[in-house]
Amino acid sequence: MADDVLVAIDRWRADAPRIATEIADEWGLTLGAPYTPGVCGHVVRAETEDGTPVVLKVFFPDHETLQEPDALEAWDGDGAIRLLRRDDERSAMLLERCEPGGFLSSVGGERALDVLIELLPRLWKQADGFHTLEDEVAYWLERGLGKLRHGDAAARLAEELASSQGEQVLTHQDLHADNVLAAAREPWLAIDPKPLAAEREFSVAPIVRSFELGHSKRDVLYRLDRLCSELSLDRDRALGWTVVQTVAWSGGSFYVEPHMETVEWLL
Repeated sequence: MADDVLVAIDRWRADAPRIATEIADEWGLTLGAPYTPGVCGHVVRAETEDGTPVVLKVFFPDHETLQEPDALEAWDGDGAIRLLRRDDERSAMLLERCEPGGFLSSVGGERALDVLIELLPRLWKQADGFHTLEDEVAYWLERGLGKLRHGDAAARLAEELASSQGEQVLTHQDLHADNVLAAAREPWLAIDPKPLAAEREFSVAPIVRSFELGHSKRDVLYRLDRLCSELSLDRDRALGWTVVQTVAWSGGSFYVEPHMETVEWLL
């Protein structure tokens, strides 16, 4: 992540609790304890006036997060949390609360992969109006993808794959086992989308590198093979997109080393 973006996020983070309190007053919410802070999200437990448990999320508005409310509206609770209310001017959403809320990663790699394979096709909705993967690739290249570790290989793959995609669908480009929570309405619901209009093969990238499901060359290739086989995806394209997105996201990641190991195993 570029220094100018990190500075802007730090400024936003300092103000996010005030925004949440302001919106809670307007929407008649009683705020509870915040969840563990994310890089770009301030997320707080809340209750509505009738006592319904909900979540208030205030997020940093960048190109990855801006269409998060649109994606949740498109999914309409089908495999993902429901959007109850939105304030686009202040980048805030009122969301269904997942209870008991445990992470999918807690059930073990094989069972978690079963759930993700069932979940993915439900999220592949019609994608008109969403930011495109082709535009995202252009952004990554402009921001210096080729200068990152393994960036030469990632840049070559990105240019080749972006211009030859199949059918575009709505994808959740951060769908991994810690972004799926145990819920009452359904056993598991996806949260925190970073939506893109992209070919289906792109959407497996965060799952293939999801080291909470097991981190070895065997684990990575097993996830790739199962996802592609059971969802009828082109394995070479899925592998290529995993390399591209993993390198592109590594610049601001706390997990550079395991992610780079994944890239090396795939290359």
